[in-house]
Order: sequence, then C-alpha cells, then structure tokens
Amino acid sequence: MDEKDRQIIRALQRNGRATNLEIAAEVNLSPSPCLRRLRLLEESGAIQGYRAVVDQRLYGLPVTVFLRVRLERHSAETVRQFETRIRALDEVLECHLMTGPADYLLRVVVAGLDDYEDFIRNRIHPIGGIGSIDSSFVYGSVKNTGVFPLI
Repeated sequence: MDEKDRQIIRALQRNGRATNLEIAAEVNLSPSPCLRRLRLLEESGAIQGYRAVVDQRLYGLPVTVFLRVRLERHSAETVRQFETRIRALDEVLECHLMTGPADYLLRVVVAGLDDYEDFIRNRIHPIGGIGSIDSSFVYGSVKNTGVFPLI
C-alpha cells in the first residue's frame, strides 16, 4: 500500500458516500486509475466494507459502557466459550484482548441502566468462567473518529 492508496482510504473514511470522481479530485488522480486502485483495495481486503455512522442517542442507545473482564482461568475451552458467546451479543460493539489486569475490554451500548443491569445479569453472567467485571460509564466524548492518521 502506498501513499496514494492511503489518501484514497482517508477520503473514504471521511465520506464513505463520495463518488469516484470526488475521491479522484481529492487525491489528485484521474478517475480511471483512482477506481482501479479502489477496486484493488477492496479485493485485497484493505477496505473491508462500508457502513453508516449513526448517532447512537437518536437510534435509542444513549448509554455506552466500557467493561473490563478478567477470566478465572485461561484454558483454551474457557477462552473459546467466552469469545464465542461475546461475538453473539448485539450490545457488544467491540471486544479487545488486552494486556494488564483485565483480559478483555468491551464497548457496550444499551438504552438505559435497567437494560444494562439486564445485560449483565442475563447475558454476561451466564457465560461462566468470568473472574471479575469492572464497568465504566461514558458521560461524554471528546473525540470519536474513524479516520486513520497519516503515516
């Protein structure tokens, strides 16, 4: 991937609905080579898909919670079971394997505190093998971008 490919990706990250003509103009390419590069980025898997960026509050999910989860054991079966169950939970938007005191960091969205309690009691606790859960509620966001930095 070269600098021109990165420029195309950044243009798409800023506006996923931009036309090829708009992207080509932004990255100083003619439309045909720009489209060829875009298709190669898609075929290589560098561009994995396109999404709408939605206001979660307007959607009805105003509460974001970060969960730090520590497993009791790190056997292959415990890890496999946890990760399989987490992948199936729609409320979990992200799950990252971490270093440090927690094994996983999850980003969860829910409609309210009652929904969060229900999520923990009826969706997380039944997974089993969890040693601890530490929750942090988001009350504001300073920055939230999907545009990668230049390298």
